[in-house]
Amino acid sequence: MRRAARAGVEEGATRTAVIAAPRPSRDERRALGKNLRDCPRASHGTWKAPSGRPDPVRLILQSDQGRLRELLPLRHGRMAASPFTFYRGAALNMAVDLATTPATGLRVQYCGDAHLGNFRGFATPERRVIFAINDLDETLPAPWEWDVKRLAASFIIACRADGLGESVARDAVLTCARSYREGMAEFSEMGGLELWYREIDADELIVRIENAASRQRAAHRLKRERGRTIAEDFFPKLAGVQGGSPVIKDVPPTTYHPEAYPPGQIHPDVAEAFAGYRDSLTPDHRQLIDRYSLRDAAIKVVGVGSVGTACWVALLMGGAGDPLFLQLKEARASVLERFAGKSAFATHGERVIAGHRLMQPASDLLLGWTVGRHRDYYVRQLRDVKIKFEIETFHKAEMKVFARWCGYSLALSHARSGDAAAISGYLGGSDAFDEALVAFSVAYADQNEKDHAVLQRAIRAEKIEAVVENSA
Repeated sequence: MRRAARAGVEEGATRTAVIAAPRPSRDERRALGKNLRDCPRASHGTWKAPSGRPDPVRLILQSDQGRLRELLPLRHGRMAASPFTFYRGAALNMAVDLATTPATGLRVQYCGDAHLGNFRGFATPERRVIFAINDLDETLPAPWEWDVKRLAASFIIACRADGLGESVARDAVLTCARSYREGMAEFSEMGGLELWYREIDADELIVRIENAASRQRAAHRLKRERGRTIAEDFFPKLAGVQGGSPVIKDVPPTTYHPEAYPPGQIHPDVAEAFAGYRDSLTPDHRQLIDRYSLRDAAIKVVGVGSVGTACWVALLMGGAGDPLFLQLKEARASVLERFAGKSAFATHGERVIAGHRLMQPASDLLLGWTVGRHRDYYVRQLRDVKIKFEIETFHKAEMKVFARWCGYSLALSHARSGDAAAISGYLGGSDAFDEALVAFSVAYADQNEKDHAVLQRAIRAEKIEAVVENSA
């Protein structure tokens, strides 16, 4: 007992000392970052596949482990569709490659999959629409450079997919890198609370769009999304009434009820997970969720990288005309663990939610985590003013605007968890890092195309099974 009490006193003293310890000044931290240039900014422009680099298909098969076997051919088919869809599904492949690239040692809460398709608009609990990174399944503390490189390379790959040409692609990366660098400098000047309150408001972004036609289209899209409701717009698309009870519609192969669990009969894994999810919410949000009852659950295939993981859509009802859709998404070990270290959290669902709350200026009020019988999950609303951008339709002007938004948004996310002054000090005021990022992105986009071709050859040789979806 005395030993425990003494340990508590010593621990308390340590905590007090930590709280009282003065933080280095902004100028000192900026100087620290500048002194890290023994890792030259130009060094980030180099990419060459190292000797002994793993076969890309072998890494895809590693990533397949533990996924739902019946969905693996669909995952492979989506990845094989284009170099961009391959990139979206190959987070492990790039994590392996990024671990061989230069880094300063400065760490942030890292997204792990910061390609341009993972940035979108969504509603805050106060019903404002903000722009931020959305999917954080791989999040862990890791070098800030890795996120920036994955984002930058995605612009080269997306521009090539859209037929926009190399000059447009390079300009998009330069714009993204400059926006990240200048944003980090801006955030480094902010006080802690000022930084924490900073949000990137969608209206703020739209009014800055120079092209009038693009600005009008964006404003119209935002107005349309704000006007949609769960009951009137999403319930008729996702659900219906069967035998007098509301159930989720089966639309195979992307939405379906598991065998032996027909509509209206809840799979035991979902029922158990849902009970645990409630405990992860704050008391006020438990009061909210208790107004609803779980009525149905079905598998819902989403994205590319997530295909094959256990992703459920759950239908809850608070009464007639009061539906709520929740997504229970499997949280697996991050692809970064072998390079950045294991998570400090007991479950991967909690790891993902902690990443959301740290990287997003505002998050879904029903965000939570849970554990099923065999898997970890995190939970969020499925439909709640989510604005996903149609990247494949972007022209030159829209791609450049989006590059600026994404770079600035990623800088804000990194500034919230890392040392903005140190990172800004390293980046400096010149375009040295920006130009290096262009060189890296072009080289890595070339690598991505080669890896995509390897997957296509493996499918043609029937070494890996793939299902091609009907695009009609």
